[in-house]
Amino acid sequence: MKLPTACPTPTDASRAKLTFRRPRGPLPNLRPTPLALALLGLCASAQAQTAAPAPADNQLPEIAVTAKGYAADTLDTPASIDVIDAQEIRRKGATSLGQALQGEPGLAATSDGSASLNPVVRGLKKESLALMVDGMRLNSAQPYGAIGSFVSLGLAERVEVLRGPASVLYGSGALGGAINVLLPQARFDAGVSGRLGLRAASGDRSVGASGVVNWSGGDHALMLGAAGADHGNYRAGGQRVERTGYEQHALIGQYRYRIDGAQQIRLSLQRENLNDVWYPGSTQPNANPMVGSTTIHSPRQSRQLMEIGYSHKGRGPVNFDARLYRQSVDRTINAWANGPLQRDTTTNDVAFDTTGLDVRADWAANEHHLISVGFNGWRMTGSPDRRIFNNGSYVRNNPFEDGWVQAAGLYVQDDMRFGALGVVAGLRYDRVQGNAASVANGSVTTGLKRGDGAVSGNLGLIYELDPLLRPYASLSRGFRPGEMRERFEASPRGDGYFYLGNPQIRPEIAQQIEIGVKGKSEQLEWFAAVYRNRISDYITGRATGQTQNGTPVRQTINLGSVRISGLELGARWQFARGHWLGLGYSRLRGRNNDFNEPLYQMPADELNLSWEGRLGAGWSADARVRHAWRQDRVATVFARGLEDATPGFTTLDIGATWARGPHQLRLAVTNLTDRKYHEHLAEGLAGREVPAPGRSLVVSYQLQF
Repeated sequence: MKLPTACPTPTDASRAKLTFRRPRGPLPNLRPTPLALALLGLCASAQAQTAAPAPADNQLPEIAVTAKGYAADTLDTPASIDVIDAQEIRRKGATSLGQALQGEPGLAATSDGSASLNPVVRGLKKESLALMVDGMRLNSAQPYGAIGSFVSLGLAERVEVLRGPASVLYGSGALGGAINVLLPQARFDAGVSGRLGLRAASGDRSVGASGVVNWSGGDHALMLGAAGADHGNYRAGGQRVERTGYEQHALIGQYRYRIDGAQQIRLSLQRENLNDVWYPGSTQPNANPMVGSTTIHSPRQSRQLMEIGYSHKGRGPVNFDARLYRQSVDRTINAWANGPLQRDTTTNDVAFDTTGLDVRADWAANEHHLISVGFNGWRMTGSPDRRIFNNGSYVRNNPFEDGWVQAAGLYVQDDMRFGALGVVAGLRYDRVQGNAASVANGSVTTGLKRGDGAVSGNLGLIYELDPLLRPYASLSRGFRPGEMRERFEASPRGDGYFYLGNPQIRPEIAQQIEIGVKGKSEQLEWFAAVYRNRISDYITGRATGQTQNGTPVRQTINLGSVRISGLELGARWQFARGHWLGLGYSRLRGRNNDFNEPLYQMPADELNLSWEGRLGAGWSADARVRHAWRQDRVATVFARGLEDATPGFTTLDIGATWARGPHQLRLAVTNLTDRKYHEHLAEGLAGREVPAPGRSLVVSYQLQF
């Protein structure tokens, strides 16, 4: 079959890869295919650049590329999916990925500082999530900071989240789900177009700007983007929270050459820099009176990525895409003595370099089957240079040297449609290996190599009883081996613990069952899901109660099994023309079966209520209430006093947006009541966690041209 290859108005259809017709009965199928929906959505997006920001009365289908690997209607996908576009990111006033996701059903964030909001999906975080930019994995083994901070939301077009094991498409590490930040792509739109954004906030006295420009002529297209922000210390409870400011800068670019109507090659570049980042949640007391206490900080950190890719789509029944990429994450992480010493007690310079290859083919076998076959492979290397201040000089004490982890996986997925029944089935095999030249400052050189192989799979079914009633069920299996630090870390860190890795740590295996229902009409959009995830050989770090050279030990261990189950609800109802009410609810329970107690660091239950509406003359307004219940289901035996109960809290955000032609101005107040609180997942000594930001006036401006 011949696929459409272009949008009738200027847009970027590069993410709409392949689709096929799905018969609904004896009459001709007039329902748009997923590709047509994707093209329609992208075209509407381009045409709506000058429209008012209030929600439209007639909602277009929501398209996501992360859940199936190609553009597909989320209503036809038997999985829980979140799509957060740039408009919603601005409405939330989010400057980090964690802020953008916080408050959404099933999503949370853990924090050890202003720049460090790590996403949490169904109670799993960091190494248990596949975090990607434009489908490329952000690999980095880091104990402090958020890998998501290496993404400038001022440049992002949308964020997609797939909740639940996603190992079939994304391989090892996608145990809890996948998060994909989608940046602008070079588009073949004649002439020059782009956007400019400005932002300022009173809470942290921050100012920021971002801009994207696109040029196209003939078979050449070029996109360039830049963003920068300077954040000061934010206020909480009427006081400044010291060491919460930082600087962030980003540059992106992409060049595309159109070989013909079906083939393109692309070259993409990304660079992110963060400077003067502190992690106040890491502050720990030290027995040395000259040290007093230590706080982790990062004078500089950066991420650089280069991608070269080739795509063939829109001609014939097979679409094909291949990419080769190289990414480097460089960080300086030091521990500062807050006592009379007033200097770094530990310095650590490390670069984690990843080389990756992704190849994918989608084949529309017939009207009922869309078969995808792919390969993902990557290799990450790292060799930290750690030095400890001792008797007036810095002494080398490297946790490991010349460490590497590599993964390779093959998968096949079949997206099937039989009338009103949709079925998605996938199977994958991964092989992951890791090794290091030495650990423990060169004292151990044997027993460090380990390789593991595993099969992942998923089976999902969805049935359309009515556009507003589409029940679904899914069964999935995920796989996560130990990451580099979990394997090889063997030295004291600046937070006062001696970390002891385990080169022979066994991989985690997750098995999740999920049952849900979703639906959408012009007036109502809703979903509900319940799930149960059992993870065997759960990898975690535990304070052992032992010491090494007088320093308490935290060791990487396998638990026998843990269980995470939950309920998620979400709805948007247009109760009057142009006015929407929203609801989101999350309830999650984690269980440590080995210790017969709640699982360590599980998010609190949450309820979110929102309103959005048109006010006339180009104005719209919105309000959002977020309520978190008291979280007293804490680990006591396992955590050894490192986790305590957290009081509940309620916050209110309000905003108003004015749009006229290509201009958009927004005024908002976050945490209007200046409520002082901290998230349950905030890092810090029990009772001394870092408070969340207080009230802030946020002003932003957007220009489309």
